[in-house]
Amino acid sequence: MSELKYEILERIAILSENKKGWTKELNRVSWNDYPAKYDLRDWQHEEGKIGKGITLTDDEINNLKEVLNAIL
Repeated sequence: MSELKYEILERIAILSENKKGWTKELNRVSWNDYPAKYDLRDWQHEEGKIGKGITLTDDEINNLKEVLNAIL
């Protein structure tokens, strides 16, 4: 299995942090040299650990914004 390669191109927001130091973040991330997408997941930067998360295209993040605006 090949190594997972990523580059955080833009740190947008830290949404929360737990007692163990993991942060839930919204970032723009390029995975395996593909174009960057919005990325929402847990990170433990000090130990180089990455939690499960989701990536969203520009269209998907705009759709999510519309949904959140409608319900808030």
